[in-house]
Amino acid sequence: MAKILVVDDESDLELLIKQKFRKKIREDIYQFIFAEDGFDAIQKLEENPDVEVILSDINMPGMDGLTLLTKLPTSHPLIKAVMVSAYSDMDNIRTAMNRGAFDFVCKPVNFNDLELTVEKTLQHVQLLKETFRAIKENNILKMYVDENVLNFMTQKEFEASLLANETIEASVMFVDICGFTAITDNASANEVVNLLNQYFDLIVKEIIAQNGHVDKFIGDAVMAIFRGKFHLDRAIDAAIAVRDQIKSIEAIKTGPHHYKPSVSIGINMGEMISGNIGSASLRRLDYTVIGDSVNMAQRLQAVGQEGQILITEAVYQKAKESFSCKPIGQVSLKNKAKPFALYEVIE
Repeated sequence: MAKILVVDDESDLELLIKQKFRKKIREDIYQFIFAEDGFDAIQKLEENPDVEVILSDINMPGMDGLTLLTKLPTSHPLIKAVMVSAYSDMDNIRTAMNRGAFDFVCKPVNFNDLELTVEKTLQHVQLLKETFRAIKENNILKMYVDENVLNFMTQKEFEASLLANETIEASVMFVDICGFTAITDNASANEVVNLLNQYFDLIVKEIIAQNGHVDKFIGDAVMAIFRGKFHLDRAIDAAIAVRDQIKSIEAIKTGPHHYKPSVSIGINMGEMISGNIGSASLRRLDYTVIGDSVNMAQRLQAVGQEGQILITEAVYQKAKESFSCKPIGQVSLKNKAKPFALYEVIE
């Protein structure tokens, strides 16, 4: 059963929601909890930590909806908020989205649209939960091994995991959000982090859709690994989807400037070493891959322009039957003595 918190000072919305969702309430598909403002909502969240979605008004006495949004990332990072408000001007929409709102529904409420929005938001929350569950299982996201993770492992298992190193054949993808560092000069810390996390959400979703593993986040870049059958094809499919998703995002205004996100992507394949790398004494290890194949993918991304997906000629020979590519000539890469013939994946 999905638990949904509705935050609105208008009592008639509570009645309408109970009427419109009565079948799913009766069948224990949805459970609705109601709060009259942001302060009340925070109290309700403490009493109901399993809330998955918040439907919140913007203009309320006490704490308004935009302020409530700023309280969620640290204390309730998996909850997604949908703003339900008559304030449908672009400034309010952009402010809400920059503060982490997942979606926006205008009053008077179209309940068919609201129901679809709730379903979509719940699906996104489930995806996030599955990803975090996979972190614990060391499946999709293999992050730092610290005390929190060690609570799920015996000391013997931990010691064994340190030795779980192997040489694998895989594809590596580096995705960089172009020009994002310029935003830090014109936006608050919360706005920068929330916006970056929104972009990362889109990127991670496409990686997981192709059965890829997010290896790490590096500043405003993502490193992903693809293993198993057709790993190169899946990596390129993910790259194309990421490029198109980011390209579809509208430009935002930060200070006196407008920023429209784009990505540069480098993909390479080959042998690489997979294992836990870091400091065992600090209990901080990164389950990652290393090797020249990995370094090459990062260098391809570094020389890529906005919207480009770059591969080497060796990768092109394996991908050309499945993907449309064009040569971009000989390019010098960092720490490489000779230039490399590179290709750009078009579609």
